[in-house]
Amino acid sequence: MTGRSRFNLLCLAAVLLCVVNFAISPDVSAKPKKDVGSGGGKALGKSRKTKENSPPSLSGTPDGVVLENSFYEFVPSASDRDGDALTFTINNGPGWADFDPTTGALYGTPDAADVGHYSAIQIAVSDGLSTAELPAFDIDVTSITLASVTLQWQPPTENTDGTPLTDLAGYRIYYGVDPAELSSLIELPNPGLTTYVVEELTPSTWYFAMTSVNDQGQESDLSNQLIGDTR
Repeated sequence: MTGRSRFNLLCLAAVLLCVVNFAISPDVSAKPKKDVGSGGGKALGKSRKTKENSPPSLSGTPDGVVLENSFYEFVPSASDRDGDALTFTINNGPGWADFDPTTGALYGTPDAADVGHYSAIQIAVSDGLSTAELPAFDIDVTSITLASVTLQWQPPTENTDGTPLTDLAGYRIYYGVDPAELSSLIELPNPGLTTYVVEELTPSTWYFAMTSVNDQGQESDLSNQLIGDTR
């Protein structure tokens, strides 16, 4: 009798256990299962944060005037905090100038046919995502106004040894923009001259010196230098 009752109790416990398991099972299956990846229990569907792009910077002040037959160059300063590769572009670039898309350099030498006004030139730089621009600027190509300098002197009357100078044949004028190198020469084979106009001088500071020459081609020492400013 005792053994039978124990048997029935065990059966009842088993039945209750099955009922409990059956009742809980549907609720558990109704809940969405979380996706667990290999990253320490983090959800696989979580998006990774994208790094924000820093735009490039561009600066510089180009010259607004260039003389004809003079070299012009402007190179802007550009940087990118992200270290991205930069590409430069230009709008309304003057036809006499070249443009380097890798450095942003604008350079060239205008000639007399290019004299005029060039407006609304704009240089920009891009890192592929963002663009920076310089303010639009103008360039005036101006013509060279050639000037002249008039030299006057007193003819020499003596040789260096004090004897009278009787065989003066003419003069030589040396001149240039570097006082240490008077690279231009004018021959004056007329001993009667006391003045001469040096023409077609570009805007600059010019330096002049003279010598006298006798019939044998002997040349005196250079005179003191004279300065002529044609700017």
